Amino acid sequence: MIILGVNAYHSDSSACLVIDGVVVNAIEEERIRRIKHWAGLPTESIAWCLSDANVDIKDVDYIAISRNPSVHMHKKIIRLLTKAKSLNFHKNRIINAAQIKDVKTGIADYLQVEKSTIKAKVENIEHHLAHIGSAFFVSPFDEAVCITVDGFGDFVSTMRGIGKGNNVKILDWVEYPHSLGIFYNTMTQFLGFWNYGDEYKVMGLSAYGKPSCVNEMKKTIKLLDNGLFELNKSFFTHDEEGVEMVWDEGSPKIGKLFSDRLVDLLGKPREKDEEITEHYQNIARAVQEVYEEAFFHILNETYKKTKLDSIVLAGGCIQNSLANGKIIEKTPFKNVYIPPASYDAGTAIGAAMVVWNKICKKQRNFTMKHPYLGARSKEEEIKEEILKHSKGLSENKCLVEYINEETLLCKKTAEYIASGKIVGWFQGRAEWGPRALGNRSIVVDPRKKEMKDILNARIKKREWFRPFAPSILEEETSVWFEQFERVPFMERVYKIKQVKQELIPAVCHVDGTGRLQTVSKETNPRYYKLIKEFEKLTNIPMILNTSFNDNEPIVNTVNNALECFLNTQMDILVLEDFIITKNGK
Repeated sequence: MIILGVNAYHSDSSACLVIDGVVVNAIEEERIRRIKHWAGLPTESIAWCLSDANVDIKDVDYIAISRNPSVHMHKKIIRLLTKAKSLNFHKNRIINAAQIKDVKTGIADYLQVEKSTIKAKVENIEHHLAHIGSAFFVSPFDEAVCITVDGFGDFVSTMRGIGKGNNVKILDWVEYPHSLGIFYNTMTQFLGFWNYGDEYKVMGLSAYGKPSCVNEMKKTIKLLDNGLFELNKSFFTHDEEGVEMVWDEGSPKIGKLFSDRLVDLLGKPREKDEEITEHYQNIARAVQEVYEEAFFHILNETYKKTKLDSIVLAGGCIQNSLANGKIIEKTPFKNVYIPPASYDAGTAIGAAMVVWNKICKKQRNFTMKHPYLGARSKEEEIKEEILKHSKGLSENKCLVEYINEETLLCKKTAEYIASGKIVGWFQGRAEWGPRALGNRSIVVDPRKKEMKDILNARIKKREWFRPFAPSILEEETSVWFEQFERVPFMERVYKIKQVKQELIPAVCHVDGTGRLQTVSKETNPRYYKLIKEFEKLTNIPMILNTSFNDNEPIVNTVNNALECFLNTQMDILVLEDFIITKNGK
């Protein structure tokens, strides 16, 4: 059975193929179109998934869409008639729902086939059930608590359930307008970060703040006895005015969410380019603390109801790696699974896996142990792209070297890293999810404190308060971090041991933490070997790993990698078995 999973007309549009219960590939539209968080019908992703797996659209059995405009319909209609004041709000909701209902036409038009030849049945899967599917149905657990937390989708922002075998039993949910995602997004705007997806900046900034305005922030959320929550709607505008959203054929945009009463509570909002004073740092700290209080309230009360030791989590809020890293410490749960794409892109896989398990009811035969599901490049393609970029390479006095012995390649690259070079590392299939995890990464020496500033000045152009992350050999994690768990998808932050912090200042945040990725020989042998060679040189079993990009989505193809290399002050580019050095060194 072939299932095409699609997240369409929503942020982080994406597609995947599930064949006989196995996820064979997955990609976000932004990686191909080069526009962050691209929203619309992911036609390029759909075409790539089919081509990569050598599958014709006519052979697809089901198209699983991770939205179902029909659910909660009566409540949506009541809200549209009584609450939303903007005519554009009504119009946009209707257009969006119509597009979701007719994705088959869009796919047929793009692939230039007759719609009648696409035999696939379209299955609309409720947004949060798709989130659950993206976690539970690819997890190693046969039974687990399933919790999703995000902004909103299909009128819901939070959902709780129990997964067992092929089934998910939904326990309860939180409906619009109450949303932890809206809470965090609102405060992100208040702090002057207006781009879609800027919440991670607030996480990084929170480490610099003091808890001086936590009590004020608590006035915006009420925790309920049933383990859920409500927003104090007077601090937000979305309940009365709706949320003005643009997410069709481009980068999503969301209108202002905070009310004048929030200004009265917290003071003047920060302007976009205004200095980040101590006051705004303290607000960021309060945002994170209040979010965590609500998050752990949900988790702990759910454990009391279920008494299950395992939990899976998904939804945009589960990108909050600070909170994720405290789950074992602050809840009774013993086993945690978070997929590499817990946010909206992941619902493409979730919708497909929900359909597979609903229809086939066979024993699950797939666990997502690694995120390497995207595009890959063959040696001939690399040679062709190097030739196409010969002018730029020549202008930068680049030396191209071919090394087809993996140990030697990794040793030489490790030597470059240890000598202070900035290395672009491109190998294998691109990662699924928002993190570069050793296949589309920029890697540098974590021992050199100045590397953070050098990276920002020469390539990343990031804010001063944002940390960089370490990739560490899995077996060495307990030596360097206070908590040991496998974190293959870089989705949790842990405390670095006090005695080790000064040895790796480039990846140690101001609060002594690091958002780590544990690297195993099983799931990424070449990246593991690179770090191992670096350890032989330095006695440090980790490297600083950041995404291979400057101000665009993570590189996807060889062409993307070469363009980024030539347009920035990167020193070295490793393309599979090719090492390219600038200035002939």
